[in-house]
Amino acid sequence: MKKFAVRGAIAAAALCGVIHPRAVMAHGFEGDRFFPPTIETDDPFAVDELSIPTVSLFHNPPDGGSTTREIDIGGEFDKELLPGWDLEFSDVFTLLHPKVGESTNGWQNFSLGSKLELIQNADHEFIFSIGCDWDIGGTGGRSIGANSFSTFTPTVFFGKGLGDLPDSVPMLKPFAITGEVGEDLPTEAANPNALEVGLALEYSLLYLEENVKDTGMPHPFRDMIPLVEFTMTNPQNRGGGPATGNIDPGVLYESRYFQLGAEAVIPMNRHTGPNVGFIVNVNIFFDDMWPKIFGHPLFGGGPNLAENNPGGSAK
Repeated sequence: MKKFAVRGAIAAAALCGVIHPRAVMAHGFEGDRFFPPTIETDDPFAVDELSIPTVSLFHNPPDGGSTTREIDIGGEFDKELLPGWDLEFSDVFTLLHPKVGESTNGWQNFSLGSKLELIQNADHEFIFSIGCDWDIGGTGGRSIGANSFSTFTPTVFFGKGLGDLPDSVPMLKPFAITGEVGEDLPTEAANPNALEVGLALEYSLLYLEENVKDTGMPHPFRDMIPLVEFTMTNPQNRGGGPATGNIDPGVLYESRYFQLGAEAVIPMNRHTGPNVGFIVNVNIFFDDMWPKIFGHPLFGGGPNLAENNPGGSAK
C-alpha cells in the first residue's frame, strides 16, 4: 500500500497544477538557447516536465558466469512550485531476464527530488542550479535488487551554450554543454559513497537554422539535436568497486508539443556491461499543450502568456 500511495503523489502534483493556474513560463530556455531535456542526464532547469516513457535495454555484467538482460521502463514528472524551484517525482519498472535462472520484475525505489535555479545569464546562455535527489529505501522490489535503505544525492547542475562566440566561428555557436555532479550518500553505513557525473554535448540544428544561418535544411532534420551523453559512477570507499559508466551517442527530435529521443548505450568498461544497449524517450511539452494549466509555478510570478518555441518553424 505504501508504494502505491507514494506513486500517487505524481497524480496529486499534476492536480495541483490544475487547481493553481498561474503565469506561463518557458521551459529550457536561456536567452536564444533552447536546452532540451536530455535522456540519461538531468537538465539544469526547474520547470514543468513530463518524461514518459523512457525505455532502455542493456545487459548487466556477468554474475556467477551468467549475464542478465535488463529492461527498464521509467517516467518522471517535475512541477515548478516557486519561480525557479521545482519538485520532481520518478520511478522505474524493471524486468530482469538472466541467461541462467528465472526472470523477475518489479519497481525500483521511488525517487523524490528538488532543484533550485541560482544563476542565469541570458546573454551568455548560461545557467547554474543546485538540487538533491532522495531514493526512498524500501519502496521498491527486493527481487530486482531495490535497496532497503535510502540514498540522498546532493547535486550541482549547469548549462552553457556557445552562442556568444565571435562571428568568425559561426558553425561552433550551435554547440552547448550541460552537466551534473552529485555525491551519493547512503543511509546505511556499510554501503559506499559514490561520485555521480553526467555530461551532455549537444549540437543544435534548431539553433543553427534560427540564430546562425538559415541553410535551407528541410524538416525533420532542422528540428534535430545530435548529442553525446557521458555518465559515470565512481564508488569512493567501503569496497565499492571500480568506476562504471556509459557513452551514449544519439539524437533528439523537437516539435512544439513533444520531444523524441534515441541513444545507443555503450559501456565504458567490462564492469559496466558486456555489450551495447539502447534507450528511447518521449518527453511531452505539456506546458505548451495546456499553457493555462501547466508551465507556471504554483505560487509566485506575474501574468505572462508569452510562449517560446523549441521546435522552431516546426511549431
